[in-house]
Amino acid sequence: MTLLMLFIKQAILAAIPAVGFAMLFHVPAKYLKFCAILGAFGYVCRSALLQLHMPIEWASLVAAMLIGLIAVYWSRKHLIPRPVMTVAAVIPMVPGSFAFKTILSLLALYNHGFDTQLLAEVLENGLKTLFILGALSFGLAVPSIIIYRNRPIV
Repeated sequence: MTLLMLFIKQAILAAIPAVGFAMLFHVPAKYLKFCAILGAFGYVCRSALLQLHMPIEWASLVAAMLIGLIAVYWSRKHLIPRPVMTVAAVIPMVPGSFAFKTILSLLALYNHGFDTQLLAEVLENGLKTLFILGALSFGLAVPSIIIYRNRPIV
């Protein structure tokens, strides 16, 4: 029961930045619910995969692909442009803490001189940030590439 309560709390807290980001870019109010649902679903999906001991990079990729698949379906059903929902939905999964740790380690490396431990932290957190961001962008692109592969460009 506690895991279910954790997922509910995470879903609510993940929907807030998704809707906030959508509002920042003037998404119409009738589409905000789709952004909130997808943001909450993606974050909870990633959290569930992390509970199953999947690396965060792969969990982010799977969650972004599921967001993309649902968005392709909803965009056809409700005649909404797909990026309206998907871009706001992945915002809760952006690796801010890893990027912050990277910058802190870089600043410490600059201020205190070269240290192997600090360099290792910079590389670990920096690469993790890059891989998660790549997984999010690639995960959003894959479903539409697969589904629309026979669609003409013009």
